[in-house]
Amino acid sequence: MTEILSAPLVVEFPFTRSLGPVQSAFLTGLRERTVLGVRADDGRVLVPPVEYDPVTANELRSLVRVAPTGTVTTWAWNPAPRRDQPLGTPFAWVLVRLDGADTALLHALDAPGPDAVHTGMRVRIRWAAARTGAITDIACFEPYDGEPGPTEPAPHDGEFTDPVTGITVPARLDYVHTPGRAQSAYLKALKDHRTVGERCPACRKVYVPPRGACPTCGIATAEQVEVGPRGTVTTFCIVNIKAAPTANLDIEVPYVYAHIALDGADLALHGRIAGIPYDQVRMGLRVEPVWAEGARHPDHYRPTGEPDADYDTYKELV
Repeated sequence: MTEILSAPLVVEFPFTRSLGPVQSAFLTGLRERTVLGVRADDGRVLVPPVEYDPVTANELRSLVRVAPTGTVTTWAWNPAPRRDQPLGTPFAWVLVRLDGADTALLHALDAPGPDAVHTGMRVRIRWAAARTGAITDIACFEPYDGEPGPTEPAPHDGEFTDPVTGITVPARLDYVHTPGRAQSAYLKALKDHRTVGERCPACRKVYVPPRGACPTCGIATAEQVEVGPRGTVTTFCIVNIKAAPTANLDIEVPYVYAHIALDGADLALHGRIAGIPYDQVRMGLRVEPVWAEGARHPDHYRPTGEPDADYDTYKELV
């Protein structure tokens, strides 16, 4: 029985966006310890502000200043904070309707325990010591028993010195991937520089990577078949936009990514083509894998020097 593999994986990329006048004023205001909302067509004050009315879809530009104090409208206790959450100790996620606002702002509340939190409790903003023009300029909310802020927000022109015009936020997903029996066997074979697929007992097609079931017949597969290592380029694309460098991908453009039908396989897999000028890669090109030292999968595929494959031999895999 194949041991089932499992490994932590991370998908991460920087998300960058420019800011319009409303969001720019809101985030710059936080840097200056000022909370701005926007007045909607029906007179409601929306915090956080939005650029278009949620009912009429009209553009909104009437900014107002609201108080840094408010009321908890609902909450949930977080007993085990995760990486990069606002607080490192247990805290409550709260929706807070700031004084002068008609909608609620989501943030963290620093409280000693869930018994200290309730709907309707009064809170105020605790500002971060160093502020850059981001929602994290609000470090958190904290309990407050002082006087409420003004219920009527003051008009604000949204003008600040050195306004924030764009933000970059790292988007990240951490998860544990368990590939299952078939793909665990496939990954273990790759470690030994072998490529293994599985044959369908009905249609007799060999699928690489194996999925544990035939995608055509829908029945389980178990017979392992070693394929390749050589194969044929069935189709390809030329990449002209350089991705952000990562630990395992920093390739100069242009380069070619291709679908490759390994000898003996009935499904093409994808891989990078190197060892040939990008403008000489073509359908039917015969290629073989190149392994980097210590790598668990081929680094790229290079031409074998064989004559190109006849189109009829791979047309079903294009």
